[in-house]
Amino acid sequence: MSESKELVLVTLPAAAELEAAFISDDYINRLISDIRQKATSVVGDVNTVKGRGVYISMASTVRRTKTVIDDAGKALVAEMKKRPALVDASRKKVRDALDELAVEIRSPATQWEEEKARLDAEEAAKKAAEELAAKVEIDHEIALLMNKDIDRERAEKAAEAERQRIAHEEEIKRQAEEKAKREAAELAQREIDAIAAREREAILAKERAEREQKEATEKAEREAKAAAEKAEADKQAAIDAERRKAQEEADRIRREAEEKESARLAEQKRIAEEEARRAADKEHRRTINLQAIADLIESGLTQEMAEKALIAIASGKVSAVQIKY
Repeated sequence: MSESKELVLVTLPAAAELEAAFISDDYINRLISDIRQKATSVVGDVNTVKGRGVYISMASTVRRTKTVIDDAGKALVAEMKKRPALVDASRKKVRDALDELAVEIRSPATQWEEEKARLDAEEAAKKAAEELAAKVEIDHEIALLMNKDIDRERAEKAAEAERQRIAHEEEIKRQAEEKAKREAAELAQREIDAIAAREREAILAKERAEREQKEATEKAEREAKAAAEKAEADKQAAIDAERRKAQEEADRIRREAEEKESARLAEQKRIAEEEARRAADKEHRRTINLQAIADLIESGLTQEMAEKALIAIASGKVSAVQIKY
């Protein structure tokens, strides 16, 4: 990021200051206030297409500004390791505030469109079929353009969220594998050191026994030799037992680690499959709803009337009519 990033309505701080800005509630409030001041400064005549376009254009500019600020926050979160929650809170605050502002900025045009639709509905019987067809065509084109912008923005957000989720899961998996390998290596080294220490002690004990054996009588030498052989056998048995115990413990730890990893992978797969199923079902319903709205518009309804009709049908408020998903 350069020292300053020029947006549509605002300029973000330099990269070195961006983190402090995003976690400052005062800065975020000033940023939103500055955008609001610029956005609300537009004036248009809602009785003309051009005048209404002023409000619609500014609302789109506010949404683009929101996207650029949010993208800057997401890039910052990817680099931060200690305080991502503060930046995420600021991102959410900006998103919520600018979404509300976009709705507020567009409200004059929206209110005019709603009032115009109501008046047109009352006078529909008096108007010529050519005028009604022209209005329906214009409203349809505007709705298609707006829907494309909204769908593209949602798709970009969903793709970014999926990339971040996958990266996070891969990082957790990598750290878990490294920790398991490190702990296993440390345990093995401790066992090796312990065995070496016991072997050194055994060697020293044997040397002491040999010195004492030289000073003893022939009988004592025979007894010492027998005792040394028994001690050596016992020592070896103890060493073998310790080694078996260490190997059994290492095998147990390895099995537990493998079982935990298998369980984690199975749960991860189950969650991924469930999320995929929900996403597919949601997309399926959205596609059917969009097609239903398009069919209603093609039948002569406005965008707003078509959406309200779909909501009423989906909510079960229309008798003997339902949507088959």
